[in-house]
Amino acid sequence: MDNWNTDMPTVVISGSSCRDFTHGESEFEVAATTFRQLIRELEQRFPGLGEHVEEYMAIAIDGVIYQDAYHAPLKPNSEIVLIPKIGAG
Repeated sequence: MDNWNTDMPTVVISGSSCRDFTHGESEFEVAATTFRQLIRELEQRFPGLGEHVEEYMAIAIDGVIYQDAYHAPLKPNSEIVLIPKIGAG
């Protein structure tokens, strides 16, 4: 991550389902400062990904896992990890 701009949150994809939308890209920076902005930016950059994240992914922001991250803050240097939700069975 030596080339990353530390003033922007970084998204890290865990699992393969999101990589189908990003053509294999597994880490990238976003300009979002809120989770809602993150979803919009993901949808704009990678059509279908924002909706997929909302439906099927849990989110870890700076090491804290959220099932519903709508009120979680994103800091300029946050690391956002997209994690497949584990289904109840």
